[in-house]
Amino acid sequence: MNKISRGLLALSSLLLILVYFFPLWRIELIAPQYPEGLRMFIWVNKITGGTEFDLYNINLLNHYIGMKTITPESIPELKIMPFIVGFLILFGLVSAFIGKRVLLYAWVLVFVLLGIAGLVDFYKWEYDYGHNLDPNAPIKIPGLAYQPPLIGTKQLLNMMASSFPDIGGYIAIASLLLGFVALIIDMRRE
Repeated sequence: MNKISRGLLALSSLLLILVYFFPLWRIELIAPQYPEGLRMFIWVNKITGGTEFDLYNINLLNHYIGMKTITPESIPELKIMPFIVGFLILFGLVSAFIGKRVLLYAWVLVFVLLGIAGLVDFYKWEYDYGHNLDPNAPIKIPGLAYQPPLIGTKQLLNMMASSFPDIGGYIAIASLLLGFVALIIDMRRE
């Protein structure tokens, strides 16, 4: 691996440190009764609301339609993700220090695979919350599921649900793209 690729790999690894300080993902609900919207932020290790009452209100709405309560303590991924990000940081820095091309390829591949696994897991989590509804819920509409979109915006009854990466998610994407740039530069400088 050449010096530029090593530097870019180290930079992309260090950039991931910021993921601990910003939310990875945001889900927003807008409805007539909540014109300012309700926001939920998914961090590497926690879930928070846009305001101190947003998560409470989201859970209240979920109760009426039979969705499970969102309790961050019961989501094992929030306990595992800090270690996964830490592994990517350490693996990237060690790879940049050692300078072997195969380690750069491995870092990018592992990052891509972990990203895909994370999105699949998130989709399955959303699917479970939106489809496995309490049959005794106060509001039941046969055949209707309440799964928010993985990425994008979707109408759910009288609510508009949006789901997009947030600052931490964009930082992770930028880190991965820098890794790809390092890989491309290294391939061209053979």
